[in-house]
Parts: sequence; C-alpha cells; structure tokens
Amino acid sequence: MGRLPHFSVCLRLKHVPLLLLLGLLPATLPAVAQQAPAAPTPPLLTTLSGTVRDAQGQPLELVVVSLEGQPGGATTAADGSFTLRLTLPVGGSKPLVLVARRLGYLPQRQLLRLPADAQRPLSLALQTDTKALGGVTVRARAEQADQREQASLIQLDPRTAKVLPSPFGDFNAILKTLPGVVSNNELSSTYNVRGGNYDENLLYVNGFEVYRPFLVTQAQQEGLSFINPDLVQKVDFSTGGWQPKYGDKLSSVLDIQYKEPTQFAASATASLVGGAAHAEARSQDGRISYLAGVRYKNAQYVFNSLKQNQGNYNPTFYDGQAYVNIGLGKRGGDLQKTSLGLLGVVAHNDYRFVPVSGQVTFSTNTNQYSRVNIYYDGRERMQYDTYQGGLSLKHNFSPGLQVELLGSALITREFEFRDVEAAYTFADVNTDPTSLDFNQTVRERSVGSAFNHARNDLTAKVFTAELRGRWNPGGDPTGPHTLRWGLKTGHESIHDQLDEYSFADSADYVPDARRTRLAADLSLESQRTQGYVQHTWQIDSLKTLTYGVRGHYWSVNQQWVISPRAQFAARSRRHPERVWKVAAGLYAQPPFYRELRDMQGQLNPELRAQKSLHLVVGREIQVQLMNRPFRLNTEAYYKYLTDVVPYEVDNVRLRYYAKNNARAYAAGFETRLSGEFVKGVESWLSLGLLTTQEKIAGDSITIYDAQGVKTGRQELGYIRRPQDQRLTASIFFQDHLPDNPSVRGYVNLVYGTGLPFSPPGLPQYRGAGALTRAYQRVDIGFSKVVSLRAAGPKPHQYSLESLWLSLEILNILGANNVAGYSYLQDVSGRTYAVPSYLSQRVLNLRAIARF
Repeated sequence: MGRLPHFSVCLRLKHVPLLLLLGLLPATLPAVAQQAPAAPTPPLLTTLSGTVRDAQGQPLELVVVSLEGQPGGATTAADGSFTLRLTLPVGGSKPLVLVARRLGYLPQRQLLRLPADAQRPLSLALQTDTKALGGVTVRARAEQADQREQASLIQLDPRTAKVLPSPFGDFNAILKTLPGVVSNNELSSTYNVRGGNYDENLLYVNGFEVYRPFLVTQAQQEGLSFINPDLVQKVDFSTGGWQPKYGDKLSSVLDIQYKEPTQFAASATASLVGGAAHAEARSQDGRISYLAGVRYKNAQYVFNSLKQNQGNYNPTFYDGQAYVNIGLGKRGGDLQKTSLGLLGVVAHNDYRFVPVSGQVTFSTNTNQYSRVNIYYDGRERMQYDTYQGGLSLKHNFSPGLQVELLGSALITREFEFRDVEAAYTFADVNTDPTSLDFNQTVRERSVGSAFNHARNDLTAKVFTAELRGRWNPGGDPTGPHTLRWGLKTGHESIHDQLDEYSFADSADYVPDARRTRLAADLSLESQRTQGYVQHTWQIDSLKTLTYGVRGHYWSVNQQWVISPRAQFAARSRRHPERVWKVAAGLYAQPPFYRELRDMQGQLNPELRAQKSLHLVVGREIQVQLMNRPFRLNTEAYYKYLTDVVPYEVDNVRLRYYAKNNARAYAAGFETRLSGEFVKGVESWLSLGLLTTQEKIAGDSITIYDAQGVKTGRQELGYIRRPQDQRLTASIFFQDHLPDNPSVRGYVNLVYGTGLPFSPPGLPQYRGAGALTRAYQRVDIGFSKVVSLRAAGPKPHQYSLESLWLSLEILNILGANNVAGYSYLQDVSGRTYAVPSYLSQRVLNLRAIARF
C-alpha cells in the first residue's frame, strides 16, 4: 500500500474554555468539592470533513467513514466528500482511529492526533483490494446477458485513453492495443479489424451513427477523431459476430456512450500538439444535465519529424461537442420517465503544407542502396468542415417497456487543392563503413519530375430518423426475456466535383501511360430503409441466447439484404469463472459513396452489397495470478466473403474497383490477458494471428517459355488482401512507485509483421512476396498527480482539484516505419518503390487540470 496522505481535522472547540474552567474548579475549591459531587463532564462535539479518492485521484462514492469502535458513520457523496459528526469522551486515553471502507478496496485507517490535526479537511486515498470477492461470483443478469457474455465484445475504461502515450492523445489509440485491431500509422485515427479496412467499421455515439470524411488521402491531413475522451462514460467494442441491433458493416462496431453528469466537473488539457477543455453539470432539481467539450490540435511539432518531406506545415484542427439531457417528467416524480437528449458537433480541419525538399534512402532488390533527393515547388491544402446534430426522445411507458425516437443530420463540406511540382534525382549510396564517404552519394544516375494538380470539392448531406424499443415481458427489466426492435430510414445527398491531373517525366517527355486525369461532376441521391428485431433469452443463470434478424434496402441498386445473427454464451456450473461464447451470422455492407466510385472517377450504381459469414468461438477465463484476478480471453474466427469489392491502399486513401468481382476469406486466432500486473492498475497483453486472401475474377498472368516467347495466360488463385498482417502483438503496461501511486509509468508497444503491396493497378503482385517492413513502435510516458485539495477550508465546487503532469517519449526506439510507397521511374524505365516514412522520436509534455 502506498504512503497515506496527511490528515487534517476540522474541530469545533467552542466548549474547550468551559471544560478547562470546570477542570480547575476542584483544585481551587477543595472544600466545596467535598461537600457536593462534581457535575458530569459534557462530551466534546467534533465534526470531521474531507474527501476520499482512489489511487488515480478520482473521487469515490459510497465510502463509509467512521470512528473505529463506535457506532454510526458517514457515507461519501458522488464527489467523494463526507461530513462526520462525532461525540468524543473527554479525558479518554484510547487512540482515535478513523476508518474508511468500501467494497473492493482495502480499508484505510488513520490515527487522529487532536488538536494538532485540527482546522484542516481530511484527504483519504483507498487502494483496490484485489482479493475482494475472490470466491464469490456476483452477477447482474440484465447487464451480463446484454454486455459481458457477448462474443468478441471488449469493454474498455475510457480513462485509459487519457493516459495512454500517443502522438495526439487520440481515443482510437487505445483500440490499436487490442487483438484483431491493426493500424500501422500513428498519425492516423483509422484502424482495421480482422483483415477488413476502416470503411467496414461502425461507430455510434449515444445511438447516433458517425461518418468519416471522404477526401482524406494522407494521414497528415486527418484531424481529430470524432470521439472526445473527456466526454466518454462507456465503451463497447465488438470485433465480429455482433447483435442485430447494430448496423450493416463487415468488420467491427464501436459503441460509445457519453456521460450523464450528476454534479459539476471540468478539466483542461494542454500539450505540445494542442489542448482541450470540458465541463459538465446537472441542475439543482436534476432535470437538466449538460456535457460540453472543445479540442484543438496543431500537429506541426510531430510533422516536422517526417524526415522525407521538409517544408512549412500549418495543420489546424478543432472541434466542439455538446450533449444535453432534459428530463421531461413531472416535477417531484420520475424526471427520467421521459427524457430528451440533444447532441451537437462542429468540426473544422484545415491542413496546409508547402513542401520544400525531401530525401529518402532505400534498398533495391539487388541489395544496393539508392537515394532519392526531391525538390518541391507549390503547395497543398485540405479542408473539411462537419456539422452533425442528433435528437433522442425516450419514454418509459413502464419498467419493462421503453421506446426511443432518434433523428440526426450530417452536413460535410470538403475540398482538396493541390499544385505540387517535384524534381527528383536518383543516386547510389556508399555502403562501405570503412570508407570516408560512407553513407554519402557517390553517383547520380538519373533525374525526373512529377506534377500533381487537384481541385476536388465534395458536399454530403445525410438525414436519418429511427424508432426503436425494448420490451421485457412481465415488466421486469432484469427478467429472462428482452425483446428489442428498430426501424430506420434515411436520405443521402452527395455532390462530388473531381478535377485531378498528374504526370511523371524521366526522359524529357511524358508517355500516355504516365499521365492520369480524373474529371467528373457526380451527384448521388438515395434513400435507405433498415430494420431489426432481436430476442435475448436468459435461459438460466448460466446460459444466454441472443438471436434476431436485420434487413436493409437501398434505393440506388434496389437490393434487399437480410442478415440473421445469433449468439450463445454458457458458463460452467462447476467452474463459474469459465465462459464459452459462440456467434454466427450473415453480415452485409450495402455500398456507400466511396465504394461506388471507381479509379476512373465514375459511379457504378449497379454495385451490390458485400456479404460476409461470421463464425466465432471464444472462451473467457478468470484466473488468479500473483494473488490478483486476471481475465484471459481467447477467440478463433472465420469469415467468408462474397460479392467483394477489391481496393488498393494509398497511404490512408482507399481506391475501389467498384466491381463485385471477388470473393475472400479471413481466419485467425486472438488472445488477450488483462489484469493488475502491478497492484492497483490494469495492464494487458494482446496477440493476434491472421490470414486473409481474395480471388479476383478474371485476374491472370502471362506465361512465357524459356526463350521468352508468350505461350498464354494463367488465371490467378487466391492472393493476399491489402490488410493481410499475419502477426500482431501489443502491450499496454502501467506501473507506479510502491510507496507513491500518484507517480506512474506507462509503456505502449505495438508490433505487426509486414503488409503485402504492389504497384497501382497490379493486385496480382501482392502475392509475389513484396512486403512492407514490420511495424514496430514503443511509446513510454511518466506522470505525476498533484492533489490540490489537501489543505485549507472546504473548497468551492469550482476550485482546482488536481493536476496531472506527464512526460512522453514517442517512438523511443526511433523505428523507421513506413506509411506507404511512391512509384518513381528512372531514365532507363526501371520503377522504384520509394517508401514514405512515419514520425521519428519526439518528446511530448502534457498537463491535465481537473476541477
């Protein structure tokens, strides 16, 4: 247990002069004392007040504070505060010991020294009791049936996202430490799950579906991810086999619930790459609560570490979000019987870059090293503005019947301007370490140039309305049966003006094969209708079954897709700490705008929905290691995909073929061990094995004989998909000083084997053995929590509570990770895959003030 903080006592001593006077009277008037018995000494009335927090400095509610050996006590409020009134005997010699207790925490005892500890409020810290309830299984039926016993579902502590070392403090950084989740670019908030791409991920915030910008082509252009970690209350993440209540995608679901505050709280965050602030409160009558946050990001400091592109970066990103919940019930009754939730989001991302020069050294297939020196002229700008609002009207007709009406609107305006000319030279590099010219250019072989022009402008509007409900037969929300249903309709309007032009020149002329031109004025109006029904049956205290069906209709291709899904979980009667989970279902992803647009900039309105069969088998075990509880999750999965739309990856831009001309599969095994490797803080280890391949109809290669004569063509079989990363491993580890848990250390390690890649338009070469280098990154951080409410009178509710200070060393190993490749030709026609490297080692300072 860490060292206990100093205690302070607020003691009312208004009776002390009277007690002293009564104590002196027997000595000065002995005669009177012999004639009459002395009056009884009145008790000493004392009031103790203070705050109880956990090891992380967060207030603890429902902590019982009492004086050891005496009846009565006080219970802490939501802000961790308490006021304890005591009656103490005068002249007692027994030590006074204050005790704080709460289930799941070690009791805290403090010896009171009166009156030396008077005039100050108490500040108590409780440590987690890892042995509590070691032999007892406490189960909440409704919560467990709907959450914990779902296959492929991981529940995360949102507070971890605030302390995890990462370049921008992005919430999605915590997802990249989970099994089955891959992201080989720390500058991006995108992530891929079980062999899919980021377009196949669902994201919900308070029941509203969230969309990603369309035109982003490079990770540097990305702004803030949608999720504001200061506002998050609950995180559910599913990597496959999810329930029918979630929508139609192929890879994952991230379900975020924002807070419903109970009292005032606020925070302010500052770092070398930006800052954030948030506030939350509830009205005195409990009718209205609000939650609001703003964020700002300027990534210039990190972008300057990109060694291959030097120039003037001016990336500015900011957003503001607010969520208001209004209880519409009768005053004095249940205010939350009818409630209105309002969500509003405004985001502005403006990326400007004036490149000056660049230098990249890379190896060729002849084991030689080449260097490309690049000199730029021009500039590029990427901007997108997003406005999203949502309204949720919820009514509880009875304890077992709840109906909710949701409406949302999204308006996004994006444009991409680029005029960049690049002149480059190829040179050989001296690789002899004994030479004076080691690592220097020794021979310049050829020169070339390239030009990129873009004037792209996109406007998208998405409006939706949804009615959904939950019914528990018998009116008991914790009963064995729960029926959910929903019906959703929406209208989408997208207008896209494309104007791109590029060429490459390495021989004083530009052949047609090295020119590209996209020019189109595209419009898309469509309607979607979706619906689902699902039934969760708590068969008994050990088994849970959830099954249902989901339907989706899109007006553009006039296709109905039906998705039946089922989950089953069973807990061992002899070993209740073991749970088996099985999930199966047909999943479909009707196309959105991005999949419809091919590489020539044309839309294919006949494109059909991609389909996938999910099969998941997993087991969860709760084990005791080092006398502390741990959770081991293992899962095996298989996905078979039909009507697949092939795509290519260019940095973070996906370029689709806009054809349902492939089928694919993905299979893998994942495991995650989480628990308190260090007492009082959670860490975890993740490991994932994956293989995913696809077969594209009509793909073939030319066959030549020994003399080089063409003899025919051979159809290709299965080839590796762009996200076929065979092995991924990650570690998130927390530690603290043994005698001071407010001083902590963090390690975030991510490793992934190489990804297949090929030149644009030649997917068959993905199976030829060309792999990117392995992605490896280690970020570490150190933090200190300074409590600022340990002394003085009882503070005002708006006063500063604590200060969290952190030093982070990002990419401490200085790994040269690769974001993607550019393909350049020399004068002899040879094509080189020139890597684009990610950020180097940088330091970051962060501070979080909590009120």
